[in-house]
Amino acid sequence: MTSGRSRAREVVLQILYQDDLNPDADPEAIEEFLRHRLKSNMQLVEFAHALLSGVRRNRQELDAMLVRCAANWSLERMAVTDRNVIRLGAYEILYTDTPGPVVIDEAVELAKRFGARQSAQFVNGVLDRFLHDWLQRRGETK
Repeated sequence: MTSGRSRAREVVLQILYQDDLNPDADPEAIEEFLRHRLKSNMQLVEFAHALLSGVRRNRQELDAMLVRCAANWSLERMAVTDRNVIRLGAYEILYTDTPGPVVIDEAVELAKRFGARQSAQFVNGVLDRFLHDWLQRRGETK
């Protein structure tokens, strides 16, 4: 059984996927989808909103960093699901207090559930490198 925050991440991933394929989606429909899927649990809705708005707001920065960490992969070459799992994970690593290894574990689980056969390995590799590079820039170790 998935935790509440894991469920919120699933819903955010679904919305980010839709953003990629249908950027003109109705914001009210998205809000209704989010609330319905999280059963109007306001703590989870707020958590999901924070993740969703953060990824959307910082998408250019996240994408630029991810391209550097995804050796020989452009964003366009990545599967839509993988790309958005990685964006979500990168955002959490950079902007939340969720520990990096927890973020990567959550992202790998999302990739297993929603991605292709190799998605979990790909997401793990890119986010692990991303976390390692980010910690090095901050003068920390993993």
